[in-house]
Amino acid sequence: MAIAPGEPWGEPTSAAPDLTVEGDDAELAARVLAAPNGALVRFVPSATSDLARAVGLRAGAEPRGIALPLDALDLGDRLAVSTVVPGTAPDRLTTRRRRVPLGLRLDGREPDAAVPRAAAVVVATGQWLRGHDLVPRGHPGDGKAEVQAYLLRPGERSAMRARLPAGAHLPHPRIVTRTARNVEIRTHRPLPLEVDGRPAAPVATLTVTLRPARYRLLV
Repeated sequence: MAIAPGEPWGEPTSAAPDLTVEGDDAELAARVLAAPNGALVRFVPSATSDLARAVGLRAGAEPRGIALPLDALDLGDRLAVSTVVPGTAPDRLTTRRRRVPLGLRLDGREPDAAVPRAAAVVVATGQWLRGHDLVPRGHPGDGKAEVQAYLLRPGERSAMRARLPAGAHLPHPRIVTRTARNVEIRTHRPLPLEVDGRPAAPVATLTVTLRPARYRLLV
């Protein structure tokens, strides 16, 4: 379900949470994976949680009794609640990281802007990565995934990183931005992979499917 600007988000609830999770975004995602669709979750976030920043949730704050339906990213064997990054994450992208030939399909089609070689692809439900405003228009409950492909030349990367904290790196002619519900990525050699801020095993193929309203967050 998509949320239009200005529409209310969430609904009051007096129900007890189905589970309580303490930790970072990856820990939340692992627990949500084992929970039924629509489970009500109380999250006590660590200081590194980008999802908590996106929804204004502070550690130690008492819930106000609002259930926010939140999307998740399905990787097949795991979930992500914030970001999936094949390649080198934008805040760590230096001149030494090479761009690689990349096949990218969004909802079964190639994007209308060519993506011949990229240093990273970002698939996100929310807005933040390690406190950087990576996806300024990201919303973790709007029913769509934000997709970015970083085609930046080596000499452009330092300036991009400097603008990243405030979200001023966009728009950029060599950062392709789109939305999708299904993202397919293929390369000729394995790429580093980061899921909710944690490193994962490198991949040469990856499919990420958005799961709208996969869980409800008690705030």
